[in-house]
Amino acid sequence: MVLRRKPDALINVLPSLRENPKYQGQDKLPVVVWMMAQASQGDLSVGLLSWAHNLLPVVSNKNCNPQSRDLILQLVETILSNPKARTILVSGAVRKGERLIPPPSFEILVQLTFPASSARVKATERFEAVYPLLKEVALAGAPGSKAMKQVTQQIFTSALRLAGEGNPVLAKAAAGIAVWAVTENVDCCKHWDNLYKENLEASVAVLKRLVEEWKEHSLKLSSSPSSTVTLNRTIKSFRLKNEEGICEGRGNGSLYREADKFCKVISGRLSSGSGCLKGTAITLVVLAAAGAAVLSSNREGATSELKSLVDSLELHQYYNAIITALKN
Repeated sequence: MVLRRKPDALINVLPSLRENPKYQGQDKLPVVVWMMAQASQGDLSVGLLSWAHNLLPVVSNKNCNPQSRDLILQLVETILSNPKARTILVSGAVRKGERLIPPPSFEILVQLTFPASSARVKATERFEAVYPLLKEVALAGAPGSKAMKQVTQQIFTSALRLAGEGNPVLAKAAAGIAVWAVTENVDCCKHWDNLYKENLEASVAVLKRLVEEWKEHSLKLSSSPSSTVTLNRTIKSFRLKNEEGICEGRGNGSLYREADKFCKVISGRLSSGSGCLKGTAITLVVLAAAGAAVLSSNREGATSELKSLVDSLELHQYYNAIITALKN
């Protein structure tokens, strides 16, 4: 009854339940699950947070038996069966600064939902059933916020790793998640560039998925000039790496060639939309610089600011024309 009235009380003991050997073991699990079930009746968010932080990692343990797996799945199925579950959990995906399903837990969930065909068990279908809503909660957040940018970076890193594990089903799901991360936070491209060579097979899967779903994501990726420029620079960097890899003639040359095929497609699609982008970008930089000139008596300072904007948008060929327009 205490946990139903004050579910927050459970949050305070989760670290102890997770780390203290006294509370570990299959024989203790029924009591722990019961406690979480009581708390979830008072607050669904507390129930899911407890499940994702403490119980989901138990399922990924090779020593977890079918009975324990069943208990753990029963709890999350009960939580998600509440008619208000989606509204409550997605809108409250972050509770007092803590994510209900943090990136490490989401990675475990993806692995359990998309195992190799030879590793499927009875519980796999149950994970497939709860996965869509749990994924929605795991990826929910305020777009563009500092916290969400950090989350997307973490999710992208784990998704890229999973996409290269040699499991086609897992690779497809992970590649989709990686594409989502890039569209949510284009700065993931810079991180991807650093990981590209070490995760070549995974990068091919992500590039392929991006090409296949281009219509779905292109508007978001071109929502701002800086986003398009970042993606364009990343693809150019990939193509240089592909060229080097192909010239080296090592065993992964075929992967570099496949990656370059997708990079060419993306480059072409980015170029086809660059005319509109450049026109919009020029308008923006002219307005920005003109505003700076009006508000500042230091025209040289305004010109310097304009040059920085032009450089960031790779509009060097338009620089002199814009400066002339400002002087008139």
